[in-house]
Amino acid sequence: MEVVVVIGAGSIGQAIARRVSVGKHVVLADLYAANAEAAAKVLNDAGFEVSTAEVDVASRASVEALVATATAIGPVSGLIHAAGVSPSQAPPELILKVDLYGTALVLEAFGAVIAEGGSGVVIASQSGHRLGALTAEQDKALATTPVEDLLSLPMLQPDKVTDPLNAYQLSKRGNALRVMAEAVRWAKRGARINTISPGIIMTPLANDELSGPRGEGYRRMLSLSPAGRAGTPDEVGVLGALLMGRDGAFITGSDFLMDGGVTASYFYGELAPN
Repeated sequence: MEVVVVIGAGSIGQAIARRVSVGKHVVLADLYAANAEAAAKVLNDAGFEVSTAEVDVASRASVEALVATATAIGPVSGLIHAAGVSPSQAPPELILKVDLYGTALVLEAFGAVIAEGGSGVVIASQSGHRLGALTAEQDKALATTPVEDLLSLPMLQPDKVTDPLNAYQLSKRGNALRVMAEAVRWAKRGARINTISPGIIMTPLANDELSGPRGEGYRRMLSLSPAGRAGTPDEVGVLGALLMGRDGAFITGSDFLMDGGVTASYFYGELAPN
C-alpha cells in the first residue's frame, strides 16, 4: 500500500492529508505522541488507515528512523511537511534549527526514497515573502548548502540573527529556495515537490500568535488585507491537493503565496511601512 507521510499533525497537515490519502496508508508524525494520536483518531474515524510516529525534525537520527518506519509499510508516494515553530514560540537558534535545518533534512531524507510519481508539499509562510531581498550568493547558499553545514553559514550566526521574527523569515525564505533546488533532485526519481506559503490560517499556532506579543499587529494585518480575514486549514488543503495530485503534474519547485493579499498590501497598500 502506498504511504503518505504527514510531519506535523496539526490542522493544515490533516486538511491536506484528507484530500490526498484515500486508499493510502497515512503515517502521522509529530514531536509529541499525544498530538499524533489525537489527529490519528480523527482520520481513523473518517475511514483512513493511519499509524503514528514520533519525530524530531531537528535530529537526523529521528528523521531517518521515520523514513525507515514509513518505507517498511510501503512506497512513500506523498510527503506533507507541516512541522515548525513560530516567532512567539521559540528563540532564534531553535527556529533556525527546526524550521530551516529540519526542513532541509526532511527534504533530503525523503527525497532519497520518494516513489516514482510521488509528490510533496512543504508549508512555509508569508513571512518569507516580506523579508528583504538577499544576495544571489545568499539565496544559493540557503538552497544548496549541504544540510549539516547549513547552520554554519555566516549569515545565520547568532550575532547576525538576533530576533525571532527575522529567524523565522529567513527560515521560510530558505524553505522555498530549498524546495527549488530539491525539485531538481526529486525529478530524478520522477517526483515533484512544492512549497505553500500561507498567511494567517486559524490553527493553534495562529492563535498563539494572535494572543502573543505581536497579536495586535497581526489583527491589524488581517483587517487591512484585501481579504479582510484569516484563512482556514481547508483552504490550504485545497491548494495542497492540487499540488500533490494529477492536476498539478506540471508544477514543481514552486512556491505558492496564499495570504489573503497581506503581502500585496504590505508592499503596495495600507500595510506598507511608512
